[in-house]
Amino acid sequence: MSRTDPVLVTGAAGFIGHATAHALLARGERVIGVDIVNDYYDPALKAARLATFEGVETFSFHKLDIADAAAIAALVRDNAVKRIVHLAAQAGVRYSIENPFAYERSNLAGHLSLLEASRHAPDFEHLVYASSSSVYGDKPMGGAGFTEDEPAIDPVSLYAATKRACELMSQSYARLYGFPQTGLRFFTVYGPWGRPDMAYFGFTQKILKGDAIEVYGEGKMARDFTYIDDVVDGIIGALDHPPATDGHRILNIGDSRPVGLMEMIEALEAALGQTARKIMRPMQPGDVTATYADVSKLHALTGYHPQVMLEDGLKRFADWYRAFYAVPE
Repeated sequence: MSRTDPVLVTGAAGFIGHATAHALLARGERVIGVDIVNDYYDPALKAARLATFEGVETFSFHKLDIADAAAIAALVRDNAVKRIVHLAAQAGVRYSIENPFAYERSNLAGHLSLLEASRHAPDFEHLVYASSSSVYGDKPMGGAGFTEDEPAIDPVSLYAATKRACELMSQSYARLYGFPQTGLRFFTVYGPWGRPDMAYFGFTQKILKGDAIEVYGEGKMARDFTYIDDVVDGIIGALDHPPATDGHRILNIGDSRPVGLMEMIEALEAALGQTARKIMRPMQPGDVTATYADVSKLHALTGYHPQVMLEDGLKRFADWYRAFYAVPE
């Protein structure tokens, strides 16, 4: 890359933000990372992710609350930022039931801060932001995957509602102020350096300790598990292909091969070399039965094609987990 202007990556201490920042650096970009480094999950893991950037001269980090609109605007202005990958958000479906106002600040006010900073930035080129497959709500498994043209009007969690609200805010800003935006509806992302609140991560912790795992939905749920490297390829591909000047678009980013929860557990058991004791539980509030991405639009735009199968991806995660947490074989 010959560009000198930086890419701003919010959520740089998070799972997807950390991987995206490294991929951008690897191709020669300058990256400015932003994260509040809160304690939604283990801050030590976030600190360890940030430590992987030490000594990288083309990376700088700012510990900021994205809802601080003045600070975000100043950062964008002072660094002549023209491209933003906005991945910071309060994640978690179940946590949104317990702590709804965390989602108001991080997801709604935070997204608005990035929109305002983008619209005031000279020669701004592209805002890519994280949405979620949860906006589709719950629908039966079978047939074609979820398509971006389906109505997203029945969220089953506050988290999903805030993500849909972000999409609508972006749509309005594109119409009002005419700068390019892409919203990426992420499906279930997994892999090394992942989030401890995700099922595969929590299952790993318990299986290695010999504790029983709780399997919600009685194991009948299915997810479109997408390996982190494949997701990052899609993010950067989208970043490099902005829509028209006044355009706003929504793109799915997933694996397009939904896997049943019990099948995922079997693959994880194989990767860990241990069998889990299972306690079957009913569905929890806010959960959906299945997710399944139709990624034809992203493929047509960028050539996106996920490469990593679940068995291989979980083996890579298991190897990272044992190394990171010093768990003996």
